[in-house]
Amino acid sequence: MYESVANIDAIVCIAGEAKWGPFDSMTEEDFYIGLRSKLMGQVNLVKIGQKYLNIGGSFTLTTGILADHPVELTTSAAMVNGGIHSFVKAVSLELKNRIRINVVSSGLVEDAIEKYEDYFPGHNPIPMNKVINGYKKSVEGKGTGEIIRMYDNS
Repeated sequence: MYESVANIDAIVCIAGEAKWGPFDSMTEEDFYIGLRSKLMGQVNLVKIGQKYLNIGGSFTLTTGILADHPVELTTSAAMVNGGIHSFVKAVSLELKNRIRINVVSSGLVEDAIEKYEDYFPGHNPIPMNKVINGYKKSVEGKGTGEIIRMYDNS
């Protein structure tokens, strides 16, 4: 992918999965789903992509509210999201002066209420345009090492 595109200014990743389920029934392999897919998928995107990104370019990774406000059945997803937050804060110190990196962490999006509202009682859904603004802030802004939280849990 990287070799087929030249002069990359920004890379945004919204891919990755993690297993949801009761902690007592989760296996080590169940946890590896999120570790391999969502966590290491995004880490490897940065590890490899830094060689192809223009100086001053940016990475934007994606997590979600579970890193700060986990709900039942999300131990693995919450753990992976928290790991990505820590990765972004740490790696930004090593990439500074060359490449920016941030993570957008979204809450329950209005478009997904039907599918997920039962998992997030009392959470205030946010409009998709607010999430999009988080990505714009990351790509077009000047910050690095930021966790851009796009949710209101009040």
